[in-house]
Amino acid sequence: MIYNFSAGPAVLPKQVLQQAADEMLDWHGSGMSVMEMSHRGKEFSSIINAARDDLRDLLNVPGNYRILFMQGGALAENALIPINLAGRLTGGDLSRATADYVNTGSWSTKSIKEARRYCKVNEAASSAAQHFASIPERATWRLSPDAAYVHLCTNETIDGVEYHFVPDVAAETGGAPLVADMSSHILSRQIDVSQYGVIYAGAQKNIGPAGLTIVIVREGLLGHAAAICPTAFNWKIVADNESMYNTPPTYGIYIAGLVFQWLKRQGGVAAMEQRNIEKAELLYGYLDSTDFYATRIAKDARSRMNVPFFLRDESLNEAFLAGAAKAGLLQLKGHKSVGGMRASIYNAMPLEGVQALVAYLQAFEKSH
Repeated sequence: MIYNFSAGPAVLPKQVLQQAADEMLDWHGSGMSVMEMSHRGKEFSSIINAARDDLRDLLNVPGNYRILFMQGGALAENALIPINLAGRLTGGDLSRATADYVNTGSWSTKSIKEARRYCKVNEAASSAAQHFASIPERATWRLSPDAAYVHLCTNETIDGVEYHFVPDVAAETGGAPLVADMSSHILSRQIDVSQYGVIYAGAQKNIGPAGLTIVIVREGLLGHAAAICPTAFNWKIVADNESMYNTPPTYGIYIAGLVFQWLKRQGGVAAMEQRNIEKAELLYGYLDSTDFYATRIAKDARSRMNVPFFLRDESLNEAFLAGAAKAGLLQLKGHKSVGGMRASIYNAMPLEGVQALVAYLQAFEKSH
């Protein structure tokens, strides 16, 4: 049995892949593959509308929020967020706009770097001095009274840090909305969408294949794009055209729709959250029980989706990875910027995969 622990593009549910394979040449008797369909035809319209409705149901997205299917990944949204949002208090003048960012890891750092190309960035808090092993204490955040928004990366895929709380920032910022990059834990846990102004996520971790980006935005935050914004990336124009202003990533939306249906059959997000807690507790429980391996993330900030860990004797790294591959446990090497190992245990990773990983950790420790 093969278990893929890749951080992204990541494992997809076997049932989804099988259904996509069965429908590859002929979708529902249409005589066409989804890859061949006109994005404006009735067949694909039914696919995108169902995907949008299912995602709204899964996350209980309020009616005053729009769901956008976009391209460019979360990295592109790091630019599109300030371009669409930073000028909302300055009449579109980005040079006078300020946005607050909380830095909790590699992806927060990239978001900050990109946003600084377009507006003033106040790094309200950072855990860099702690090697991104925790979330900065809320009392230490220094927010701007005139911030256009407050940006968080609520799960750091590389560093393995996850927010387990939603910060209230309105009183300190004059009501600035929270903007959250949820790429690597969206749909893994229940959230209250109404607590955020914007949620965005690259699909390739917990939703579907690379190439699709989800943006969930409160309607009142639409219509503030700066003049430099490309038309196809203006959120209001995308929303007004139901994500069809230009050709969307049709096959990615189709696969995402199949994943949403699969999630519903599993019992929805609440059921997935309980499974994810069980998987994470099993893996962290073993890592905490031994001195052979080490984890460096504060217990109250550990990610349920991305679990970085290290061998105390790092000269054994290559032997560990070779043995894991032989055992059918793939893509466990940590990100090059961090090193060590990383197990990404997204929704589609079954409990049996984590059990197999723990068994291998035990066996490797015993033999070395």
